[in-house]
Amino acid sequence: MKRAFFVFAVALVAASCGHRGGQPAVPPLLTVDVAHAVSEPIVRPMRFQSLIYSNYDATIQPRTQGYLLSKEFSKGMPVRKGQTLFTIDAAEVRLAVESNRSALSSAKVALAEATNNYRRAVPLAAIDAISQSSLDQYKASYAAAQAKVEEAQAQLDNSLLELSYATVVSPIDGIIDDTGATIGDWVGPGTKYSTLATISNTEEVSVHISIPFARYLEVRGGEEDSTPSYDNRALLSDISLVLSDGSDYPYKGSYAYTERNAGDQTGTIIIVASFPNPRRVLKVGQTATVVANVGSPEGVVLVPQRAVVQMLNTAGVWVVGKDNSVSYKLVTLGSTFGDMWIVESGLTGGEVVVVGGGQKLRSGQKVKTQFHS
Repeated sequence: MKRAFFVFAVALVAASCGHRGGQPAVPPLLTVDVAHAVSEPIVRPMRFQSLIYSNYDATIQPRTQGYLLSKEFSKGMPVRKGQTLFTIDAAEVRLAVESNRSALSSAKVALAEATNNYRRAVPLAAIDAISQSSLDQYKASYAAAQAKVEEAQAQLDNSLLELSYATVVSPIDGIIDDTGATIGDWVGPGTKYSTLATISNTEEVSVHISIPFARYLEVRGGEEDSTPSYDNRALLSDISLVLSDGSDYPYKGSYAYTERNAGDQTGTIIIVASFPNPRRVLKVGQTATVVANVGSPEGVVLVPQRAVVQMLNTAGVWVVGKDNSVSYKLVTLGSTFGDMWIVESGLTGGEVVVVGGGQKLRSGQKVKTQFHS
């Protein structure tokens, strides 16, 4: 028993001595996911805060005076072209219509009498039964009676037109706001309520994009072309809208026009873009974010967002060298582009950057790489 224990102890000591005299075990290399920092031309997207405006507005101004009898709509609801909006009690106009109708009837009676007299006088003058001057008087009376009828008819037509203005209809399709007038108020031209409401056409809406003048000059080619153009349709592309709840609006926008008063005095160029609004989802006065590519493609360095390590006010990436050792490089970031970061400085493109498994890296450490798909 003692001999067996002695042999075991000698064997254990020998094994221990053999381990101390050999090479230590080499730990396996850390495997990290990598990708290339790519250099390629892109058009940089820019984000703009804007309000949503109607395509155009129609101001409802009654064309006759009277007491407001009714309001035939609800605030903020859609109205159609030709729909009755207000009715006005134009009592004075109605009296004018009746007076003019009576005047027309009297004028027609006078015309009939003058016509008969003139017709009887013509054959009498032919046989010298009456003088030529008498015939001329009959003819003049007939012409004057005709003119009176035409004048009375015009006055009646005008008063009927005025009466039609007592029913105020919508000139366009759109969304109507409320009126300050209440039933019974005296409304019309020259009154406190010369304007009753405004209708906004929202089948198509617009947004105002304010581009800093320095950026405008940059994408237009520099200071040598410093006069603002009023046709900038080639300046913007892929115009989209992000709503206030963060959702993407499903319809793309298009260039409409450039504001006339834009220029270097204001520091911005204001470009108006239009968006279709077939479902009336967009409301006038609503806030939204406009995202658009501005200018022509320019070369930039892109890295996956996962490759960027951000701490406090700095950002950096782990770069794998040709000997498979890693080093940490500080970078200056631009904006995001899809799932990539635009790197303004710190990389030149073509570098191999770590995108996964780099949480425990240290400078100079060798790693095993596998390209991230």
